[in-house]
Amino acid sequence: MVVDRLHRASRIVGPDEKGALLPLAEGGSVHSFVGGVILNQLGWASALGVRSGIFGKQADDEPGRVLRGAMDRAGIEHHLTLDGSASSVAEIFLDASGERAIYFDPAATAELGADEVRARHADFVRRGARLTTEVHQVPLASVHEALKIARAAGLETAVDLDVPPSDAVPALGDEATLHAVLAMADLLKPSKRAARELVGAADADALELARRLRKRFGCQAVVVTDGGAGCAVSADEFEGVVAAPRVTVVDATGAGDAFLGGLLAGLHQGLGWQDAARLGNACGAACVERMGAFPADAAWARTRALELYDGAPFVLAPPPPDPTLAEIEEAFDIALEELGALRERLAPQAYAEALALIRAAEAAGGRVHVTGVGKPEHLARYGASLLASTGTPAQFLHATETVHGSAGQMVAGDVVIAISNSGTTGELLAAVATLKALGGRIIAITGGLESPLAHAADVTLDAGVAREGGGLGLAPRASIAAELLVLAALSTGLETARGFTRAEYHARHPGGRLGQISKGDD
Repeated sequence: MVVDRLHRASRIVGPDEKGALLPLAEGGSVHSFVGGVILNQLGWASALGVRSGIFGKQADDEPGRVLRGAMDRAGIEHHLTLDGSASSVAEIFLDASGERAIYFDPAATAELGADEVRARHADFVRRGARLTTEVHQVPLASVHEALKIARAAGLETAVDLDVPPSDAVPALGDEATLHAVLAMADLLKPSKRAARELVGAADADALELARRLRKRFGCQAVVVTDGGAGCAVSADEFEGVVAAPRVTVVDATGAGDAFLGGLLAGLHQGLGWQDAARLGNACGAACVERMGAFPADAAWARTRALELYDGAPFVLAPPPPDPTLAEIEEAFDIALEELGALRERLAPQAYAEALALIRAAEAAGGRVHVTGVGKPEHLARYGASLLASTGTPAQFLHATETVHGSAGQMVAGDVVIAISNSGTTGELLAAVATLKALGGRIIAITGGLESPLAHAADVTLDAGVAREGGGLGLAPRASIAAELLVLAALSTGLETARGFTRAEYHARHPGGRLGQISKGDD
């Protein structure tokens, strides 16, 4: 996940040389693009209908926000920690022929540790069908850990050997870990340069390199990329060279990334190795026709790649259903089921006692206060407003401030409605104890019917739920809906008990659409 800062140069200079920067078509001499070995792969795979996600480390800085925005627009899920020193950036210098020199700062990517992969990202990895990872910027120990998690979960694995071993060792880890990583790849995709160094055969062609590497590391398939010439594949089902389409090179950055994204998409769509390699070549060729490696325009990338593809016809399969939509539907279902169960448990006597308590307090000149801690605090503000607008003057009472003087808001005989799902929140219990000592009467709205709050209350209204909904099932969702419904029902009873009229409602709510309706304009 890298922000690529692209420069056009008259030529790629050597040591002690100088060269002029040339203007870009976008204006100026530098332009930023979304990039990175894996993110580029996923961009091209996503453009071809593969649902994808990425995990790792960034910083909460401008480059990171740019990258996350691009992922969101491309539909690439992300599971990221934002506690890195800085998000990754690269300075890329292009000459007139499209060749380039790249200087990169991995920053947060290089800070991703194996322990963090295991502790923070293992569940995300297990959701996939295939893990693709790289030897380029991520520490080898972290790559190895991700591969172990994937293998244990039954995922297929792909490793992009994007740099020669001499660049990876010792910069990213030791040689033993590098070899362990390569041996865990079902699909190994090295560049020709990296493969030659790994095999120790400077004059071997791409196909011979693929054969040797497959034999050495036991991979199911090895695909060696060979620039504009295409690629060589060594697999059980196919072994041979697959030529790439001829195109005009504008920017060669990320061609291998685009290739692997297309190859993986082809395999996902059910193509054999030869045709999947042809689709990979088509993506690599399309990539070099434009500046930047990440396909920001997914529709163009898909159309152009399919134009350049010369393999067997196929129909892009639709991506699998997005589980986030299923989670949304399930959240509704859970809330409705829990509210239905709450309705079945409705205890009219408890509501009658709560109504009587509030009406008696009002008759004696007392008032109503609503309080809660955390999410119920926000609900308490709403509850006080709802009660006030329907004829029961009520005020929000800040629970944690109660023991610091705000208890003076209440006088003896006032009623306090206290909201807590568990009924065990320490700050709320301290507030309730203070309010009771000052003569307050307590109505508890809680799911903890045997909780300390329920035992302290004069009346308890059931708002219990068995499930919250959501992926973790922890954040207050269904419980908040239940507490809201209990408040709403209580306000309805009070409104009816006092014979609250439409005119009285309009007097309290003359503005907006409801003001017009209550006045009788509609």
